[in-house]
This record gives sequence, C-alpha cells and structure tokens, in this order.
Amino acid sequence: MQNALHLVALLVAFYVVAALGRVLARAMRMPTVVGEIALSILLGPVLLAAFGEDLFTAVLPKDVTATLKQVGEAGLVLFLVGVVHHLDRGAGGWRGRALGRISFGAFVVPLLTGLAFAAWTLWLAPADVRGTAPVVALVIMLAVSMSVTAVPVLARILEERSDLGRASGLSMMASVLIDTPAWLLLAVALGLTAGGLGGVWLAFATIAVGALLAVGGNRVLRNAAVAGTASDRPRTTALVLGVVALGAGAAVHSLGLTAIFGAFVVGMMVPKDEAWSRVVGLVGKVGRAFVPVFFVVAGVTLSTSGVTAFPWAGVALALVLGIVGKVGGGYAGARWGGEDEVTSLRVGVLVNTRGLTEIVVLQVGFAAGLLTPGLFVALLVMALVTTALTGPLLDLITRRAGAAREEVVV
Repeated sequence: MQNALHLVALLVAFYVVAALGRVLARAMRMPTVVGEIALSILLGPVLLAAFGEDLFTAVLPKDVTATLKQVGEAGLVLFLVGVVHHLDRGAGGWRGRALGRISFGAFVVPLLTGLAFAAWTLWLAPADVRGTAPVVALVIMLAVSMSVTAVPVLARILEERSDLGRASGLSMMASVLIDTPAWLLLAVALGLTAGGLGGVWLAFATIAVGALLAVGGNRVLRNAAVAGTASDRPRTTALVLGVVALGAGAAVHSLGLTAIFGAFVVGMMVPKDEAWSRVVGLVGKVGRAFVPVFFVVAGVTLSTSGVTAFPWAGVALALVLGIVGKVGGGYAGARWGGEDEVTSLRVGVLVNTRGLTEIVVLQVGFAAGLLTPGLFVALLVMALVTTALTGPLLDLITRRAGAAREEVVV
C-alpha cells in the first residue's frame, strides 16, 4: 500500500513538472512539447544534484523506478499506436517530384552527417564517450539519430501555424517517408548488437511477420461485425486494442527488439475510417498521459549512469551537424524539386524538428548499450535545441519574406 501511494505521488509530481514545462515553453514562444520534454528529463539530474544520492534514492528507489519505467514504456507504446495510425494522412499526398526529392535530401544528407559524427566518436572522442558497442552497430545508430524527424511533434507545431503554406504538407509527408527507413536501420543496429548477423535476420524476420500481421489484421478489423463493435462500443474496443498493442510490444521486446515495433504493427493494422480513428484516438490519449513518465525515467537513468564530464565537443559537433544535415538537406531537396526559396527554407526548418521521436530512438540505443551516457547527452541536447529552434527560425523566415515583398513593392 505504501509503495502504491509513493508511486501515485510521483506520478502526480511528474505531471506537474510536465505542465510547468508546457507553460514555460509557451511563454518563450517554443513548441510546448519542448518544455515538457526538457523539464521532465532534467528532473532526475536536478534532484540528484540538489539533494544528494541518499535522498534521491529514498525518493526514487530502484523498485519504484523499475515500475515507472514499465508505466512509461507502456504509455509510449499506446501513444505511438495513434501516431502510426495517422502517418499517411496530410496535405500534399504521397506523390510529386518535390516530395520525393525533399525526402531524399532530408534523409540522405543527415545520414552522411551522422557518419561524420560517428567518425569523431570512433577516432577522436574520449574512450568513455566512445564506449564498447560494435563499430557497425554504433555507426548505424549515430546515422539514424541524425536522420529522424518527430512526426507527432511536427504535427503539433503545424496545428499552431497556419502561415506556412505548401511547406506544411511537404514537410509532414516527407517526415513520414523518412522515418520508415530510419526505423528499419535502427532494427539492424539493434539486431547487430543482440546477435550479430543472426540478430539482423531476426530483426527483419520480425518486421516481415509484423507486416503480414498488419495486413491480415486490417482485413479482420474491416469486417462489418468488428467495425460495428468499434462504432457502437468505442471505449471497450479501445481497451481491447490497447491490450493487443501492449501484448505485441512485449512479444517484440522478448525477441530482443524494441517494443515500439509492436506499436507500429498495431497502428498500421487499424483501418483508417471514422469509427476506428475514434478508437485509436482514445488509445493514444491514454498513452499520451503517461509519456512524461517515460521522459522522467530517461532522465533518472541518465543521472545514475555515470556521466563523468559533460561532452562539450560532442554537443557542439552534434548541433552543427544536426542542423546542417536536416535544414541543409531539406532545403536542397526542396529547391531541387522546384520549390521557391521561402518554401524550401521552411521545409528545411520543419524537418529539423526532432523532439519525441529522437528521444525515443536515443533511449532505445541507450538501453541497448549502443550509446554511452556521454553520447546520449550530446544527442539529447541536439534534439532539444533543434526542436526549440523551429518556432524562432520560422518567424525569422516569415519576417524576411515580408521585408523582401515590401522592398519589391517600394
């Protein structure tokens, strides 16, 4: 009973911190999710620095932290079911020369900057930053960490911005296309870490089976009787769907991969009609409520993992390469696709939004032993800063475009 009350008190505290983060971000004209993520992740290190290890352990004992980790990961799985379900929606469609070239530029160029960061990690970084991860797996992990875009965070930013024109649809659809090969590469890195080439084959076999289950499950859920249940009893259906998603996540996790792939399978399986979208919305809403717990646990894990020194060089390099890769690659792809300069700049800035997806990728790599605490910190700072820059950079582009139009009129 005492542990249960302790757990509830911590959950309430986490939600207060997340809410405060949203308020601060709104006051600073940044995406609210940036403040929520930043304060939640910093909570653990701040508590440890302020109160010392003994009090920190009393507030967050290992057994409670383990339970919170399970709660946070479960919430993340449920939340991602909703995200994946809506991945192929948005303005602009899947076709078009500009979309393909933007996707290419915003994925390939960041992959190359990730290889540059990997070269620094392998040859110039201190040994405690490099770690002992297999070379090929580490290189793939760092390349992926530079290439992803946070589709859910980007969607929330676009909801708040109605002045971006064509850049909104192009950036959203390109981000969806980018994240698919990024997750496949992450599966390869995890497979190499888990069991060499055997692990890679297992990862691809799991993905193939998941794809088949998604296709078959989609047909089952389209059945009139099943669809009618979803329409008439959305809450009950959402409960069943949530249990299925958690079961799929647990099954994938038992094979040595991340439970997130289970969420992808279930999210792709659910039909995209009004009734099922309502059901998925309920599942995602429950998951979203527990996502701050995931961030807090990430910060707690980081604060107790032994970061000996802040990797300033790694942070600076990750920031430069991250911005050059995404903004530069997105801009170049858009210009190559025939878009004007303002639209291309906006696309580059929007695909530079990393946020939630990047944190998830980093946490997966950290939990698998691919990333050391130093690399995790460097890439985490990069993720938060690049996401926080989205709003100010978009405002700057809009002001410059307005000033240029005024000069032409004069």
